[in-house]
Amino acid sequence: MNHAQVLAWVDEYVKVWRSPGTSQLASIFAENISYRASPWKDPINGLTNLGQFWEQGRTGPDEPFELQREIIAVENNTAIVRIQVNYANDTPPRWRDLWVITFNDQGLCATFEEWPFAEGQFDGHSPS
Repeated sequence: MNHAQVLAWVDEYVKVWRSPGTSQLASIFAENISYRASPWKDPINGLTNLGQFWEQGRTGPDEPFELQREIIAVENNTAIVRIQVNYANDTPPRWRDLWVITFNDQGLCATFEEWPFAEGQFDGHSPS
């Protein structure tokens, strides 16, 4: 994978998120995907389970948000991407995430690990 391929994958991720249903998940994720919504959560395994998770985690394909992305590193088949998402209707509205993505030989995501942080999450104290 290279920077351009990773950016294209992230753009496709956003397109799939904004699409109704979950039938397009197979265009970006491997059938045996291992997806962690947090480094501390058990992985969601397989496209069917991921589809259920996605449907529970969004208000719908027309959910208003803006996403900015920046590649931090790409080495072989692994990428780290910094994401900032601004949600129009959510509380908290601003999140900054790190995505650790491993791709298979077909360019599909085989493992996905998200490190999400909400604006103000640690203001005034250190995490414990």
